[in-house]
Amino acid sequence: MKKLFIVLIISILAFQTSCQAAFWHKDNGLGNEIKKEEYPDSKDVEPKNITEEPTMIQGGVENTPDITLEECLRYALGNNPRIQAAMQDVFASDARIRQAWSAYFPQFGWQTGYTKIKQLQLSDALGRNLVFNYWVLGQISASQMLYDFGVTQNQVTIRKLDNQGYKITLTGTVNDVICEVKKAYYNLQYSMEAKKVAEDMVAKYAAFYDQAKAFYKVGTKPKVDVTIAEVNLSNAKLNLIQAENAVDIAMAKLNNTMGLPYSNKYKINESLRYDSCDITLDKAVKTAQESRPEFQLAEVKVEEARQNVKLVKKSYFPQITVEGQYQIGGMHPTSNYGYNYGGYISFPTINGMLIKNEIREAKALYSKEQANAINTKNNIYYEIQESYYSLTEKKNKIPVAFLGLKQAKENYELSYGRYHVGVGNPIELKDAQVQYQNAMLVYYQTLYDYNAAKATLEKSIGRNIANGEVELKPDCKKKAKKSAES
Repeated sequence: MKKLFIVLIISILAFQTSCQAAFWHKDNGLGNEIKKEEYPDSKDVEPKNITEEPTMIQGGVENTPDITLEECLRYALGNNPRIQAAMQDVFASDARIRQAWSAYFPQFGWQTGYTKIKQLQLSDALGRNLVFNYWVLGQISASQMLYDFGVTQNQVTIRKLDNQGYKITLTGTVNDVICEVKKAYYNLQYSMEAKKVAEDMVAKYAAFYDQAKAFYKVGTKPKVDVTIAEVNLSNAKLNLIQAENAVDIAMAKLNNTMGLPYSNKYKINESLRYDSCDITLDKAVKTAQESRPEFQLAEVKVEEARQNVKLVKKSYFPQITVEGQYQIGGMHPTSNYGYNYGGYISFPTINGMLIKNEIREAKALYSKEQANAINTKNNIYYEIQESYYSLTEKKNKIPVAFLGLKQAKENYELSYGRYHVGVGNPIELKDAQVQYQNAMLVYYQTLYDYNAAKATLEKSIGRNIANGEVELKPDCKKKAKKSAES
């Protein structure tokens, strides 16, 4: 009879355990099969026992504005100091083009002055000294360059190429900042997800602690279970503090990339997610050839160096100029005046050794830029390949990480169910909790790695793969131009 009673009790406990596990599994809904190209975002696997919209702001600040990735990019384009500095380079280059053009316009000059000269002469018959005073009143001159054998035109061309290079550099800077903002935004998303995991672990360890105390009070579990649960809860609270600090750091990083004050705080309702990025390596390379600013910049530098060779050769040609002057002066405004005009040809100082080596230097720099262009293109091709294969690797890790999360969750649910009905032990439950926590973090990390790798590939090809290019906003240009003019 006693043996029969024991068997009956064990059967009841086993039945309760299986029912509890089944309930938890159904409640959390992670038993679906993984589709080939469809992976859940972080909201689909976020842990239970946390608030709907936890406050992600340090100090518990509430009612903070939500912010999206698109808004972050817009703020960065208008406020990032690197973009603003690159804009000023463009505006300064525009001014240098006009400076080069000024050689075609007349040159005016004027000179005014007052001079008083006292001269002591021999005394006259009456013993008086003779003193003469002279005043020079002014002079106006004008000159016009007629022909310089294309020197000015070459200078203008070089300045235009230089301006084009600064504009291309601006585009490259914009692409760099966009990539940085995306990564910072994804990192903030990951940090917030990690904080949710830490909050959930605190809640679970707190429930475990309460359960252990309840078992201890009725005498079904020893005091060591309570102690273990209390230690686990303390460690979970420490992890939560670290997770909260990581959120603050990630938010500061996002503010820095946007060029906004560090004190700005946000909430992000968007979750880390998998967005398919179907692009071949050949397509990526072709897109980069059309869109990557560095390709264009390398070609501009080569052409600029070629034009500089022509300029050096022409700088030793003569210049034909006409000039005129009008001057007035003396003891009286009308006592001495006149004008002159004419044309002349000015030749630079000729030094055969200097000319030969200056031309040689310009040609060497031209060859250097050609080599740099080839090196730039090769480096970009390598960068694209590296980014492409990195993205492929990160994509392939997502279903593996999700499967690991699914298994860790099921194991935790079974362990919790066993302990909840009194047949498990705290060590088993703790191990299951830690595995479940780590599996969630690994899964969120794979989502972050994938999105960060996608942002890197987009930067390497110079275009947003999914939604087209992110253009510099007109209002940003106006703002920067106004600042430059002031």
